[in-house]
Amino acid sequence: MKYFIYLFVFAFLTGCSPQTAKKSEVTPAKSISESSVKSIIDSLKSACPKSDPVLLEKGVLHAASLWRESDGTTIDFSKFVRSQYIADPAKRQEVFKKVSKFLESLNGNYNEITLDLRKTMDESGGDIDEIDRMFANYSVGAHMQNDFYDNKIAFSIALNFPYFPLAEKEKLGPKWSREEWAMARLGDLFISREPAELDQAVTEATGNAEMYISEYNIAMGHLRTEDGRKIFPDDMLLLTHWNLRDELKADYADKKNGIEKQEMIYKVMERIIKQEIPSVVINSPLYEWAPYSNKVTKGGSEIKATAEADTRYTHIINNFKTRKALDQYNPEMNTSILRKFSLEMEIAQDEVEALFDSYLSSPQLVKVGALIKQRLGRDLKPYDIWYDGFKTRSNIPEDLLTSKTSALYPNPAAFHAGMPAMLTKLGWSPERAKYIADKIIVDPARGSGHAWAASRKGSLSHLRTRISSKGMDYKGYNIAVHEFGHNVEQTVSLYDVDNYMMSGVPNSAFTEANAFIFQSRDLFLLGMNDTNPEKEKMETFDASWQLMEIMGVGMVEMKVWKWLYQNPEATPAQLKSSTIEIANEVWNKYFAPVIGIKDSPILAIYSHMIDTPLYLASYSYGHVIQFQLEEFLKGKKLSDEVDRIFSQGHLTPQQWMVGAVGSKISTQPILNALDKALKQ
Repeated sequence: MKYFIYLFVFAFLTGCSPQTAKKSEVTPAKSISESSVKSIIDSLKSACPKSDPVLLEKGVLHAASLWRESDGTTIDFSKFVRSQYIADPAKRQEVFKKVSKFLESLNGNYNEITLDLRKTMDESGGDIDEIDRMFANYSVGAHMQNDFYDNKIAFSIALNFPYFPLAEKEKLGPKWSREEWAMARLGDLFISREPAELDQAVTEATGNAEMYISEYNIAMGHLRTEDGRKIFPDDMLLLTHWNLRDELKADYADKKNGIEKQEMIYKVMERIIKQEIPSVVINSPLYEWAPYSNKVTKGGSEIKATAEADTRYTHIINNFKTRKALDQYNPEMNTSILRKFSLEMEIAQDEVEALFDSYLSSPQLVKVGALIKQRLGRDLKPYDIWYDGFKTRSNIPEDLLTSKTSALYPNPAAFHAGMPAMLTKLGWSPERAKYIADKIIVDPARGSGHAWAASRKGSLSHLRTRISSKGMDYKGYNIAVHEFGHNVEQTVSLYDVDNYMMSGVPNSAFTEANAFIFQSRDLFLLGMNDTNPEKEKMETFDASWQLMEIMGVGMVEMKVWKWLYQNPEATPAQLKSSTIEIANEVWNKYFAPVIGIKDSPILAIYSHMIDTPLYLASYSYGHVIQFQLEEFLKGKKLSDEVDRIFSQGHLTPQQWMVGAVGSKISTQPILNALDKALKQ
């Protein structure tokens, strides 16, 4: 998350004393007329004949678009522009460097505060009290942007470092120097004015959804078949949907009871999607639940249990409404969908949907489905979208894998201690491996695990992983290696990038790509080398199948949000009905021809639909980018290329990919590889 410059730099850029923060009265309406803006531009060009006329005009136009009546009159704006415009390129460069340092300090420190406030919620141990939720949902930077407008810092930056829309970045970016790129990224900070109370509402809605998901566990040992049997271990507690999905994947290796387990997990998922799950069995081991009949018993006696009250869809609506409230303050990006894709991802939503449609309609996927059917020796089921049989690990009993991971990593400290050795195995020198590992902290996760980036040099990124008292099981290890990939990217793209304003990656799909690269090497890191001569072919089949699944859920979420914009007053029940309908439609169009079964709502199970709105498309791009990177990495030293590629920093997605592998983002490489594998 981005925070904004605070108190002590006010005087530097504005030449004014710090003002007392006041409640924002920002309204969407512009207050400077076009004729006034033109007059100010002409006057400034005359006064600064040696200035860059394009930057001057863009800066004045952009600053004027953000100015409101509460900021002053047109005369006040004209005076401000004359006093604050930096015509001298050397002085502009000097100011830019200062601002970059200020931002790094503020971003880093506010990030550390946020980590502290969320600690109880994100890390395991201790009860969660309401006061914990309140502090975790508090956005420490919510008022910073408004303070910047009130104290004119935002206008000074907008004036001297104007915003370049995506189309201009794509056109001009290839010719820009690194410093010009960094200055353009500074211009990205102020493109709209959103009231702090609305930003806080977004944070609160997101935080509540995150907490809902992080505590949505199913006590698998308390599930019962219709004839009363228990088929899962007593102490198995699985978080939706991630752990449920991972257990379903692992059950392909169970030749005796695997199908029965998978069928039950699928039924549990259906009950969750349709909100038919009894509320008393969520995160509770006190009851026995038969998912097929939906009966609940306690001590052998059936009890009356009510279904969950559409809570899942209430959280989606809360996330939607708090984000929609920001629309009027973003005239050029006036929907959350536009802001997520064109602004945040820097890839247009229709471009994303077209890419997904093209890939999901590929005839090669039908052939892969037929191959899986042949390998399983049965007709495909909807849950076979998570077929894991192309991975070598699917043929290794999970108990064996868990015995190894739990011995190696009994606690978070042991996983952290093992990081340098893992990096060394992947090609980094011992010195470089220690350098990277020393910049990562491993914490016990309350949820399934995640990575949290540092926001300044000198701070550490966090890897949260779920480890029981018995040590890290294989599922947890697999997720932890994925998160480790995030942390490595986060370290390289912060510490090795030449300018702080260029730190990071184009969007979350790119950090997902590195996480997938690491995750795909989890067995190698355990010392279990895959000598299968068909390894490359199997990896292609696996990558193509995973991409199909994750593009499907991404397609569902995009369509759900389009529906919400068409039906902004929808109730949770109406959203539930429409989500199931959309999931079935997407399934029938793309998946039924592959699987052979119609009308499955399973694509709506993904937890990120609830707690991380419109994030799922990033996963798909992450897979596409990963495959392109993996193809490029063949025959090269992974560690050297990861260091080189991710030190590019925050370019636009297409320009980053050209710099990384020499071509733009495309599914054609994976389809070409799939054609080759199918012919073999």
